[in-house]
Amino acid sequence: MSTLVVYLVCTRDTAELARAAVDGGADVIEIGFPFSDPLADGPIIREATHTALEQGMGTRACLEALAETRSAVDVPLVPMTYASLLEARGYERFAADARDAGASSLIVADLPVDLHPEVKRVHLVAPTTPAERLADAGRTTDGWLYLVSRTGITGPRAEVSEQLPALAARAREVTQVPLYAGFGISSPEQAAEVAALVDGVIVGSAAVERAGRGGPGALNEYVASLRSAIDEVALGSRA
Repeated sequence: MSTLVVYLVCTRDTAELARAAVDGGADVIEIGFPFSDPLADGPIIREATHTALEQGMGTRACLEALAETRSAVDVPLVPMTYASLLEARGYERFAADARDAGASSLIVADLPVDLHPEVKRVHLVAPTTPAERLADAGRTTDGWLYLVSRTGITGPRAEVSEQLPALAARAREVTQVPLYAGFGISSPEQAAEVAALVDGVIVGSAAVERAGRGGPGALNEYVASLRSAIDEVALGSRA
């Protein structure tokens, strides 16, 4: 059965939203620590990030929210952020503080594989990642490998990226770790299509949009629809 990862921007409500997502069927919660210049993020996450920063969600507040979320749910929690926040706090200190607050790992979107190896983290690879860098990422990633399914920024798309099958095939040639794919996945149908290609599905912008528009109830219903679609793929493969 494919893993379902749901991304949430870190706010005062993250614990409540995470509980709703897990109740809906999420296996992992990725928590975006707000950053003022999130280069990889599209308009939905950028707007949510801007709002969070206006509400005072700096690193300390995010660590507190992470600890609260850890008390609310019993699934892996993976903070996602940018290297500037680790630089400001100290790389090892940030990693230790996140771990103490309940993080299972980290994602640092703009930190190359070969820098700060002391910070255990999930690595990201994209269709443009060279073969040698892809192999390095697969060898050193923490638990699973994040496949950025398309070049560009996050946000819902009409179709699953045509680049994903080739990227997944390249990754499977160099690593045995689970492959989770994200960027542009928003509908249950898309989630099912991706689940047939890789080991996990990451949904971000669409989940943030549902949470922002309708709160925990809307998020729970949306995640449940993703879970159902993904599980149908697993049942079909065993038939």
